[in-house]
Amino acid sequence: MKILIVDDEERIRTVLKEYIEFEGGEADEAQDGMEAVTMCRENGYDAVLMDIMMPKLDGFSAVKEIRKFSSVPVIMLSARGEEYDKLFGFEIGSDDYVTKPFSPKEVMARLHAVIRRGNSARRADGVYEFEGLKVDIGGRNVFVDGEKAELTPKEYELLFYFVKNAGVALTRERLLSQVWGYDFFGDDRTVDTHVKMLRGNLKQYRKFIVTLRGLGYKFEV
Repeated sequence: MKILIVDDEERIRTVLKEYIEFEGGEADEAQDGMEAVTMCRENGYDAVLMDIMMPKLDGFSAVKEIRKFSSVPVIMLSARGEEYDKLFGFEIGSDDYVTKPFSPKEVMARLHAVIRRGNSARRADGVYEFEGLKVDIGGRNVFVDGEKAELTPKEYELLFYFVKNAGVALTRERLLSQVWGYDFFGDDRTVDTHVKMLRGNLKQYRKFIVTLRGLGYKFEV
């Protein structure tokens, strides 16, 4: 998991980062809400830990801005435990609320929970996010770092099939039959050619389409 930690207290950022990295995750840090909004625009995160009381731009305002372009799960962190703050946080789009002082273990448990819920919700409406790659199957759109990718109809179908079968080894024969159809008269080179073009359009996220030598391909994150 890749997490953005937003807090003006370096000590809190350091502790949370240590726990995230201990579990094999990655963590970026922001010291205020303005920096957090910019980083969310430029990077793909699995979740955001957002303090409320910060200079330049407070956490509530930052979440409002982030929600204009991203559905990334957000957990609010605050020394204030008033019910109004919690309700307002949920109203503007946060997913959970933790009151300081908190146990880092509790924060990690809540992180895993919101990420699981977020993945389920996104997949239910056909929207998948892998770092900066966003695949909207229902809307038939693909975005690379926020920019819409222009794919051919067959490249869309090929990518959607990869995403729906993430982690599964797919032979060229299976891709031909499922993406091109059983009545298609072609050979393995057709698949290889389209995968090459698709990788080019995905730019740095081409890394997700892994070649399985002598077999086919696998979409692996």
